[in-house]
Amino acid sequence: MSKMKTTSSAKKRFKITATGKVLAGPGRKRHMLSNRSQKAKRQNRGTQVLEPQDAKTVMQWLPYGLSR
Repeated sequence: MSKMKTTSSAKKRFKITATGKVLAGPGRKRHMLSNRSQKAKRQNRGTQVLEPQDAKTVMQWLPYGLSR
């Protein structure tokens, strides 16, 4: 049986922690930032842990995890 392919966009956008959680950069931080409050922009820094339902979908895109 052939190997499954990893989704290339998922390789670039997500990280998997040692405990199996999925980290992702938050959305809505590229443009139109003048309409957002300073608090909203500040809380959008760094990475965020995805909800279990979304993490399950991402893990289907990464059948073999991420190579480090």
